[in-house]
Amino acid sequence: MSAALDNSRCFPVEPLPLRLIVLSDSMPTSHALAPGEIVIGRDESCTIRIDDPSVSRRHAVVRVDGGVVLEDLDSAAGTWVGGGKLEPGEHANVRLDEVFRIGDVGVVIRQARTSRTLLTVVPDRPSMRDLRSLADRVAGGNISVLIVGETGVGKEILAEAIHRQSPRADKPFLRLNCAALSETLLESELFGHEKGSFTGAVATKVGLLETAQHGTVFLDEIGELPMSTQVKLLRVLEQRELLRVGGVASRPIDVRFVAATHRDLHDRIAQGLFRQDLYFRLNGITLQVPPLRDRLDEIEPLARKFAVDVAAALGRSTPELSEDAIDALRGHDWPGNIRELRNVMERAVLLNNGDSIQRTDLPLETRRNRLGTEPPANLSRQSEQRRRSMALDRDEILTALSRAAGNQKVAAQLLGISRRTLINKLEAFAIARPRKGIPNN
Repeated sequence: MSAALDNSRCFPVEPLPLRLIVLSDSMPTSHALAPGEIVIGRDESCTIRIDDPSVSRRHAVVRVDGGVVLEDLDSAAGTWVGGGKLEPGEHANVRLDEVFRIGDVGVVIRQARTSRTLLTVVPDRPSMRDLRSLADRVAGGNISVLIVGETGVGKEILAEAIHRQSPRADKPFLRLNCAALSETLLESELFGHEKGSFTGAVATKVGLLETAQHGTVFLDEIGELPMSTQVKLLRVLEQRELLRVGGVASRPIDVRFVAATHRDLHDRIAQGLFRQDLYFRLNGITLQVPPLRDRLDEIEPLARKFAVDVAAALGRSTPELSEDAIDALRGHDWPGNIRELRNVMERAVLLNNGDSIQRTDLPLETRRNRLGTEPPANLSRQSEQRRRSMALDRDEILTALSRAAGNQKVAAQLLGISRRTLINKLEAFAIARPRKGIPNN
């Protein structure tokens, strides 16, 4: 085994067992998840039974096969993932520690606790040692944390590591992408609403923040949060209570907030787009994650780890990385950071027909400053589009489609890619092409 692969302290050697946790007002219940189909509902014949009036007799099905996929079974009160409601028969991928709703009941899937050290931040390399040490110390308290860094550097990984190291580790870890939630639905989704508070509110709904009670709320892309919602979030941070839409009495809430952004919040404040008082509340301590181009010692071990993962998923042996390929990886700018590196290695392993990956197998752009000349403007734009396309993930595409109200041309412009590239991405991620005015959720 290569010395660069000897990272057992940082990566799990084998997949850990999964558990589904039903979050109730009394006592959460935990259920083991085995590979296959798990039916959730109120009926006694269901694999996992949830005795709640908002849950249908056969409400939803969870499929575990490598990943976790959730499907709504034409339920009455609906199945909700990431703030969006699934249509009957619609599928959605569920990430570990992501809170979703079965009717009004919060549910989360996470790996079973183990004495083995899980992936915390990144491999234990000098470039990240100080940040990792600071994150470990911060995790033990209750102070709000602001994580800043470029897109794809691993801010969410760091937030999850803080949660797993904290006293709240056995409680929910709620991920919220502030850019993905529409302003019109944001308040109701975050804070919940009382029955009859507005047209269509046929039942009381628990907000996402309440489902994370005693856990950690990760506010990704906090710089995109609408000003109207910033005011309400500030009240939650200051008073530790929330008011449902249409409610008359505030409800106490005990959550820890970890926020992240790739934007300069000082600039947003100066532009009148972000509240300074909210910034001070969120910024109990700031953790700056450096870009991958400043962390050269991590590139090779991360590339090898991604190669191992992809090869295992394909049922193949892992191809070796040639010295020429390693030099190419270390010489790349990585505008998409770790996310781009993962995509590059996935493609290289997928298309590789031999025992080793060479420089020519890597879809990388050559550094302009190494060429000594500036490429033509049209080639520069094309290269930037290709780099941007490789760095995109499913959440970013769904966010852009939501913000563009389903208009694929506008969404492509927001992502900085061509419409044809967007269509190819939709097909690659199995995302249905939306009609204009009807955003994908």
